[in-house]
Amino acid sequence: MNIASFYAIAQQTTVTGTITDIQGMPIPGANIVQKGTTNGVVSDFDGNYIINLNEGSDILVFTYIGYSSTEETVGNKTIVNVTLNEDTQALEEVVVIGYGTTTKSDLTGSVASVSAEEITQTPSSRVDQVLQGRAAGVQVTQTSGAPGAGTVIRVRGGNSITGSNEPLWVIDGIVVGTNFNLNNINANDIKSIEILKDASSIAIYGSRGANGVVLVSTKNGRGAGTGKPEVSVNIFTSMQMLPELPDFLTQEEQIAFTNEHAEFRSAAAPFPDAPSTYPNNDWIDLTTGPAPIYNADVSIAGASENVNYYNSLNYFNQEGIVNTSGIEKFIFRSNLDLNLSNNLKAGFRINYSRIKVDNGLTSFGGNAFGTLRTQPAFNDDGTFNGFNDVIGSPFSNPLANFELNTNETFTNNLLATAYLEYNPAPAWTIRSTFSPEFNNIKQNRFNSSQLPGNLAIGVTDGGTASVRTVASTGWNNENTIQYRPDIGENNGLTILGGASFQKVETETTEAEAAGITSDATGFNNLGNSDPIRSIVTSGYSGFQIASFFGRINYDYKDKYLLTLVGRTDGSSVFAEGNKYEFYPSVAAAWKISEESFMQNQNLFSNLKLRASWGRSGNQAIGPYRTLGVLTEANTTLNGSEVPGLTLGRPSNPNLQWETTTSLDIALEASLFGGRLFTEFNYYQKETNDLLLDVTIPRQTGFTSQLQNTGALENKGWELLINSTNISNDNFNWNTTLTLAANKNEILDLGGQEFIDVVVDPIIGSGNTRLIVGESVPVYTGLNYLGTWKSQEEIDASGRTDPQVVGGPRFEDINGDGIASTEDNVILGSPLPDLIFGFENSFSYKNLDFSFFFQGTTGNEVYNLRMRNHYFNRGETVKFGDLRDRWTVDNPTSDIPRAGGDSVTNTPSNSEYVEDGSHIRLKTVRLAYNFPTETIFKGVKNATLYVSGSNLWLSSNTRLIEPEASNFGRSGLGNIAQGYLDGQYPNPRVITLGLNVTF
Repeated sequence: MNIASFYAIAQQTTVTGTITDIQGMPIPGANIVQKGTTNGVVSDFDGNYIINLNEGSDILVFTYIGYSSTEETVGNKTIVNVTLNEDTQALEEVVVIGYGTTTKSDLTGSVASVSAEEITQTPSSRVDQVLQGRAAGVQVTQTSGAPGAGTVIRVRGGNSITGSNEPLWVIDGIVVGTNFNLNNINANDIKSIEILKDASSIAIYGSRGANGVVLVSTKNGRGAGTGKPEVSVNIFTSMQMLPELPDFLTQEEQIAFTNEHAEFRSAAAPFPDAPSTYPNNDWIDLTTGPAPIYNADVSIAGASENVNYYNSLNYFNQEGIVNTSGIEKFIFRSNLDLNLSNNLKAGFRINYSRIKVDNGLTSFGGNAFGTLRTQPAFNDDGTFNGFNDVIGSPFSNPLANFELNTNETFTNNLLATAYLEYNPAPAWTIRSTFSPEFNNIKQNRFNSSQLPGNLAIGVTDGGTASVRTVASTGWNNENTIQYRPDIGENNGLTILGGASFQKVETETTEAEAAGITSDATGFNNLGNSDPIRSIVTSGYSGFQIASFFGRINYDYKDKYLLTLVGRTDGSSVFAEGNKYEFYPSVAAAWKISEESFMQNQNLFSNLKLRASWGRSGNQAIGPYRTLGVLTEANTTLNGSEVPGLTLGRPSNPNLQWETTTSLDIALEASLFGGRLFTEFNYYQKETNDLLLDVTIPRQTGFTSQLQNTGALENKGWELLINSTNISNDNFNWNTTLTLAANKNEILDLGGQEFIDVVVDPIIGSGNTRLIVGESVPVYTGLNYLGTWKSQEEIDASGRTDPQVVGGPRFEDINGDGIASTEDNVILGSPLPDLIFGFENSFSYKNLDFSFFFQGTTGNEVYNLRMRNHYFNRGETVKFGDLRDRWTVDNPTSDIPRAGGDSVTNTPSNSEYVEDGSHIRLKTVRLAYNFPTETIFKGVKNATLYVSGSNLWLSSNTRLIEPEASNFGRSGLGNIAQGYLDGQYPNPRVITLGLNVTF
């Protein structure tokens, strides 16, 4: 800088200007920073800015997401106007990574980003529900359509068998774990979501990140403009409707089947009269119906040179399409950032939520379409019916349950963080955060003494009630130091070091009461019960984690990038000697498009090759699993039975972390002047030291012990394509395609060839196995060969187990004359061959239109309802397939006859396993953006929209919905996905909404 320029700055330190795009439109929220310092401001709504320059550099750096950055030398100027050029590929988009940010072009790891606009396209109570298909390599499964229900998320497959496979959630830098209730967060508060997938990205989270990391960043006041606060109102109302339902026999057809079944067993016909003389209740219609959703949230945001803030209040109320289910939420958020001086910043994030969930008082699969249409809902005197005459036992009447019973859960959650950031010099940043979380859950349950099922058989021992509370407290403390030295024009270096500490404690208390004679107090007076039958339990659990980490980012000539990461974690859940583990990673990237030999071509505007390798861990066990536990065991002393304790589980102080080693290779390319962007990833992950229950000698007093043994592998590829098909003044058309394929394989099970995971006691055989060389898991059972067509065919088969003409025929592979578990084969896997998402968005003048499809191919589902609705006795509702069952008049049918199950037990078999491939029209949205500058004075923008969710589904499963999971996301649900049992259906939703910003 020359003397004249220096003198001008010394005398005049205030610079003003306007930031616009190439169309001349102002850009609000752009960042203006004095180069080499932390001194910066943001442009207001009209693109204007004012900055007071500190002593030093006279260069201003202008940046905004989606636009190329620009540098301007001030010299002796007091007005600097800047035009930013749009970066079609958004390669300079700021991406949140662990403990920091970077630009898209400087990423060396695999990170998928989902914007706020994409999140709010589908109104929902949980943000994870709208991630399906939007991030390559991330499989999101909606396990239930119940209001507030969670999802199962797998980032590049599952790495564990015993431990959780859910990703780690980090909200505004707060590590909230894998089981955080995402109902606590208002989706409209979210600015962006980043999903860290490869070793380089997740290694900074060490033992917490083996299953991927989801970073959620909420909004702040930047971009809201200076001076007058920006007020945004988001209102929508939705109507939920039942989706397509399974095909079942009609009332008349069911009566014929039930009588036919009874006749085969030489039993009296349950329905001897004409079908018209019996009830024809549509239990789906009686227990379900259209249900509304109401949402309203208001936010106030603003920014000035030293303060930016964002505050919001959200009310959300969703009734369920199954009666007595629903969720109601109140959420308050306050985000504040302060520049206390040129070198010191502070701020906080506070999120408080109050949630009420009505858990529902009936089983959709068991009651809604599991009850015969002939079952009366009411007695002749108008009281609730409680007895099933067909099977001669009590009947759980869902209509009575709705009126008499209670099952509700209240949750209060406070999630907060406060930070202090100090810049002692331009190259140094020291940051410390403290993040407490308080969670209180209370579930109330009451079953009335007046339930008709009890009254019908003369049971008058009163009602039952329970109250369960869970109180958890926890805190995180993160401390980092970042150093960015100036090491020459061609070199860039950033060094990060830090320490992290976390502690969580959880206490549970539950009281159960029976013999409640009056419904007046319900669960509010558990003392009004039989004290002999009361049960009180309590529990405590806690853990602590201490971590130390570091990261080095280096680039040479902005062409060659290198990232080194290391983290050491120590956890209290392991015994001494195994508490600490070190997790390293290395990543490199080569910006090929910056090379001299790429300067004279017009195909690639950006081309980057990157690779990473590293290790990450998984605790995989809860607290105290290394220890033996005592369980209650009575004994006899002096001829009397007295209570005692015995060792219920063997200890194993040698347990250690499961460890995943990952390799990732990727190519990113921007073509045709940025109109097309594509990213291809290939990865391979191997997890060792799997925690499994291993059989041990009975002489030890136990049958199994949790040990580190076994290994599994995930490998696959991901493809992302973003294209700008048409872009002009009036019309734009953009397309996004995500494809991902993952192959999962068990490499070792500690010397065992297989392990049975899910054993169905009713059908009497294993239906899920872990098998070396196969995926985790596989469905197993017998091959179903259709029906026996004649007695001669049975006699010639050599079968010694009972068989009947028209009955089900199963393959006897080993030829021992019996179809048993010894003849089980692999029938399929819940893991898809391909996961995809496909979105198109259009804009014409003030109109926006978009649609989004997502789905899977190559996966199977296990239909648990086949036993009742296909093979079982006539007292249960039957699938429509059985219209074409075997009869004397239809002797060639491969659908078993009515009554055949009474001769042949129905084991797990290939007829239970169905194709789970599907494609779903996830969302359709039409919006009109009002020209506020000519219509509404004082309104910055206003959008009216209508959208639809889950409007169309193509699926080959008998239960229609292929994504539900009987075991949820924990316990067996950790690996046993794809089990369908008539779960709560995903509704079709039509939404009308209005967004207005003042």
